[in-house]
Amino acid sequence: MLPEQEAQAVENYMAGQVPKLGRQKRRGCLGNLFRLLLACVLGGAVLYGVVVITSPWSLHIGERWTPFLTWHGSGELLTKGGVQYPLYVSLYPSSHFSELHLEGLRPTGGVQGSGWFCTAPGATQRLELSGTIYGGWRSTDGSLMSIRLLESRIINVGQGRGFFDLTGRWQGPKLVMDDRGRVSNTFRSGLRIEHASVTLNWGTYSEFKKLCARAGAKALAQ
Repeated sequence: MLPEQEAQAVENYMAGQVPKLGRQKRRGCLGNLFRLLLACVLGGAVLYGVVVITSPWSLHIGERWTPFLTWHGSGELLTKGGVQYPLYVSLYPSSHFSELHLEGLRPTGGVQGSGWFCTAPGATQRLELSGTIYGGWRSTDGSLMSIRLLESRIINVGQGRGFFDLTGRWQGPKLVMDDRGRVSNTFRSGLRIEHASVTLNWGTYSEFKKLCARAGAKALAQ
């Protein structure tokens, strides 16, 4: 074979091999991606199963079928002096909860989530939600729930945070709550929620925003 022919043969051989290696690498990447996706799906399914087994009430919150284990609703938070603040909460199961009995009922699970309340027309304050459910197992029907709504913060620099507590029972689709005379903590804005009560009904965040834009709070403080 002439040198020119040998060189051409080598070039043809390499040209045929490079695309093949590229295809193998691409197939390898796609295979790894598929395995990662499959692991995430299986991990999510296992986690979902654990939550359903340990907190079956999360599938039936407020007389609703809640397959996403989440309930959200809103209502008018009535406070000292007759001041009202539209309030929205979103809650779902948590592994952390109080171990103390309340009103003769034992704790059956924890809740966590978030909340917002309307401090002025169109202005909302974000809150962190945590709490405990008592007496509820297969559903929330007739159960007792106690939650704390805590002022959120972007960076933790040891600053104090405002909060208020609410406790109440599920009455069918409604969650009727009040502060039971508990002491609250003043928010950074100077707002303090006292003598609070609210009836929460199933609703969306967009409905809450419309309510806030239309009515808002009657006053920041009285």
